[in-house]
Amino acid sequence: MKNVFTNQKLMIGFVCLLIGFMIAILFNTNQQPDERETRDTWEIRSALQEEQKIQQNLYQEIAIAEKMLLEYQEQTELQQIDSLKESIETLQKEAGIMEKVGSGVMLTIEPLFLDKEYQEYPSLNAELLQLFINELNAFGANDMAVGSQRIVNITPIRDVNGEVYVNNNPIGSLPVEIRVLTNDTERLINHIEVSEINDYFALENVTISIREQEKVNLPNYEGTINLNDVQLGDVPEEGES
Repeated sequence: MKNVFTNQKLMIGFVCLLIGFMIAILFNTNQQPDERETRDTWEIRSALQEEQKIQQNLYQEIAIAEKMLLEYQEQTELQQIDSLKESIETLQKEAGIMEKVGSGVMLTIEPLFLDKEYQEYPSLNAELLQLFINELNAFGANDMAVGSQRIVNITPIRDVNGEVYVNNNPIGSLPVEIRVLTNDTERLINHIEVSEINDYFALENVTISIREQEKVNLPNYEGTINLNDVQLGDVPEEGES
């Protein structure tokens, strides 16, 4: 009988010990910071801040458009015609149809180093160029051109027979110049200098040189913008919600 009680006590003691051990592990796990989760949280927070900036800019653009509409309604017929011409010219500049001049940076993508005896001449690929353009747009680039090709919203960037084509035109071999207009040159330069994009370029034996310029000239977009697929939204009448 004593053996039975002894075995039960041992079993209960073992179970209690096992439960205590599991609780200790769980407590210790909860106390240790999860570095991956913290890093992901910061990434999400940064992305949220960027989205908030975009939303704020959209609100500002809407307010400007509403102000322009109010001013337009108060103008005479001749003034309305002049305002329309001015608005069309502004839209053409923003769409890239017209040349544009402003302050910004000149970026040169060039070989990192060359060893003619053992190394092939480095080249650029469309995926890497597109990634770089996306980074420039995210950190303050207003308008840009790659070589002689103006970048617009519908610009295709693709690899064709080992060459990079922008707007269906080859940009040629390295070095390649990218001209960028921006309102905050310092912010853009600082970001490029610390960006991981430099590591991606280095893997292709390519580097980026940057220089600030007070006057940057961008060519106009020479392609045709097809508006056949553009659909106009319904504009509510005044007083409708």
